[in-house]
Amino acid sequence: MLGRLRPLVASLPLAAVLSAALALPAQAAAGRSATAEHASGGTAAAASGPAAALRLSDRVVKDEAAITIGKGGTAHVRETIVYDFTSAGFDRVFTTRTHSSVTEDRVWKIGNLKASSPDGGPAKAAVSSSGTTTTVKLTGGAASGQHTVLLEYDVRGAVAQLKQAEEFHWTAVGGWKVPVGQARATVDAPAMVQNVNCFAGALDSTVGCTQYYTNHTHTQGLFSQSQMLPDDNLTVVVGLPAGATGGKALFERRHTAATAFSVNGVTASALGALLVLLVGGIVLLYMLRGRDARVVGKKAAEGDQAHVTGEHFEPPNGVRPGQVGTLIDEQADVIDVTATIVDLAVRGHLLIEEDDLAATGRLDWTLRRLQRPGGDADLLRYERILLGALFDGREAVKLSALGGTFATQLARVRAAMYDDVVEQGWFARRPDTVRSRWTIAGMALTGLGIIATVVLAVTTDLALVGLAVIVAGAALAYGGQYMPAKTARGSTVLAHTIGFRAFLERGVLPEADMPSQQRIALFSRFLPYAVVFDVVDRWARTVEDAGVRAEGADNLYWYEGPAEWDLSRFAESMRTFTLATSGSISQSRGM
Repeated sequence: MLGRLRPLVASLPLAAVLSAALALPAQAAAGRSATAEHASGGTAAAASGPAAALRLSDRVVKDEAAITIGKGGTAHVRETIVYDFTSAGFDRVFTTRTHSSVTEDRVWKIGNLKASSPDGGPAKAAVSSSGTTTTVKLTGGAASGQHTVLLEYDVRGAVAQLKQAEEFHWTAVGGWKVPVGQARATVDAPAMVQNVNCFAGALDSTVGCTQYYTNHTHTQGLFSQSQMLPDDNLTVVVGLPAGATGGKALFERRHTAATAFSVNGVTASALGALLVLLVGGIVLLYMLRGRDARVVGKKAAEGDQAHVTGEHFEPPNGVRPGQVGTLIDEQADVIDVTATIVDLAVRGHLLIEEDDLAATGRLDWTLRRLQRPGGDADLLRYERILLGALFDGREAVKLSALGGTFATQLARVRAAMYDDVVEQGWFARRPDTVRSRWTIAGMALTGLGIIATVVLAVTTDLALVGLAVIVAGAALAYGGQYMPAKTARGSTVLAHTIGFRAFLERGVLPEADMPSQQRIALFSRFLPYAVVFDVVDRWARTVEDAGVRAEGADNLYWYEGPAEWDLSRFAESMRTFTLATSGSISQSRGM
């Protein structure tokens, strides 16, 4: 808006007359007060103390800023401040930063600041910046009274480029914590001023100031505001032709959560490295796990394991059930220990007796230690540890009695099973140790990434680097569960085991002339493997069918039921026993 002028209030002369008229009685009263004070020993002076303190409170009588815009958009400011103060020095606060977007701030740079006072006021200036403001602290000179201080400084970044013009924008007067009686600003431009605007109040105020206009040559903008409250501002805006100064607004990236996790050259490189790491991990897993699959497929195709027939009571290569379970999933699970207990019973090292539910009122089993003619020569190390943990010098033990006590021994049994698969040459290192090392490394890397992310997010824009480390650590910990790899020998045994599992899943033996007791013995021999392969229900029903056809077959040589029990109930009994055993041996004792 060119030449915009708000008419001044015409009542100013009248106000001056009224002020003069009121001043006379006040002076007379002051004279009387002084006489009274002399007569009463200072009582009147004490009574007028608060009013005197109120009159002496700090205020800015006048603040005038003469601004000259130069080439490059740098503005030179000469600010004349008339300050009435009661303490030594005062602060002049400039707003030098505003949020222009989520990630950027517009900034104004103040430089070449000088301070002086023609009448002995504070003239020693110290400049400091904090947040969105720059503070000039003025000290020295007179400790109180009304004085004039002259500030000179340069401002960069006040000119911004618009589409077809330039715009000068600066808070010429403001930041005072005290009232300002009169604020004025003049802006001298190097080209014809196209329009002016002025706002008073808060920084984001849209309320126009008292008056703003251009001179008759349109090369100067004039702005004024009367009676400003503490924290009020006088912001001036001057529109100039395009290319008038060549100045540009200054912007700085603001550090926020959005910028902390921004994508830049460093974070992009870190994410790229993470991608390479993940791809490399997949390749490594493929090489390790893929080799297992290739060896298994090759050996299975060669058919180097003879078909299991009724004459072969041993699974491929004489592998025990617990070994099979550990080999297949690389875990020494509780179900593998349960299968080993059933296997020890089938092999004559213990007897499983099912208690009479009707007599005892609870479902339970008794395990009895048996002495074989050949002794324990056929036992593997983990099987000896298991038997010792089950009986602990006793001849018999209730399955329910193992709950809460055996769990402490379970770790020793499982550790021995891991050692066994290494001794067999199926793994180069214990699978649980390999998993633990990778998991610990992944967790440590994840923890380091969390710490790095917090530190980088607070101090830099590189928080994505820490986040990439977290993802890499989590991927390392997760992928470590798949890192145990079988040797070629272990893969060959696994190939043989796969064929044996398929045979058990069918649940049907080849037709052959075989006495029923021998058929039951054969079914029993394979039952522990059915426990490992999770086909115990199907295989137990096969044993049950054989028992029904067998004359007088009301018990097995390794499993005895209560009175009135026969093999027709074996499938349900076996299913319940395996579940109860797994629960008992893994149950920890409560405090």
